[in-house]
Amino acid sequence: MIRVENLHKHFGGFHAVDGASLEIATGSITGLVGPNGAGKTTLFNVIAGVLEPTSGRVSMDGEDISGLPPHVLFHKGMLRTFQIAHEFGSMTCRENLMMVPGGQSGETLWNAWFSRGRIAQEEAALLKKADEVLDFLTISHLKDERAGNLSGGQKKLLELGRTMMVDAKVVFLDEVGAGVNRTLLNTIGDAILRLNQERGYTFCMIEHDMDFIGRLCDPVIVMAEGKVLAQGTIDEIKANDAVIEAYLGTGLKNKEMV
Repeated sequence: MIRVENLHKHFGGFHAVDGASLEIATGSITGLVGPNGAGKTTLFNVIAGVLEPTSGRVSMDGEDISGLPPHVLFHKGMLRTFQIAHEFGSMTCRENLMMVPGGQSGETLWNAWFSRGRIAQEEAALLKKADEVLDFLTISHLKDERAGNLSGGQKKLLELGRTMMVDAKVVFLDEVGAGVNRTLLNTIGDAILRLNQERGYTFCMIEHDMDFIGRLCDPVIVMAEGKVLAQGTIDEIKANDAVIEAYLGTGLKNKEMV
């Protein structure tokens, strides 16, 4: 679904992404790991249109999408979440979800005056879908809670719920487990697996928790110094000397990577 070819992103003399090439297969849950400063989030930002590439190419379903802005990619079915959740804190969980779909009739002043019936029908449909999403994520009891009052893990679940409010094809998850307790992390993992297996979502995730990556992801791609260092199953990655050296600065066969 996603192909990255010889991608570069430079900030002055610093090469955050330095010739990275990779593929994300349709229907996969691909893990992206690597030490801090490896270029993972910058790569995500370039793919998702937050940053323009210095050079190289990104394609989606064979279409060149290099440099397209996030709102255009959104309508093509590409969504991303962030390490720090970006919720509307003063709005309820249900309202946060209902805000997601674009092109709503109520967004124009003309329709607000003259198409109130159509707006009411759309809002009823969105309300029903939002409640279905909250139920899927097992947080329906929080539907009327202000999003700003949620825990870190609950906010991550709500961000995942936003991707369910539109017809997402591929979702980029940036450290979905950061600051999340183990119980909620398992709930998030279960939701990702169900979305992948039951609804055909394609995922690519940055994550430092190797147990979480091992449970969900195949393949796992390792980045270091802006380049793709290795790719394989989680067991192959843990046994790779070059990967171990990138993480630990040693060639010793220490498989307890963190």
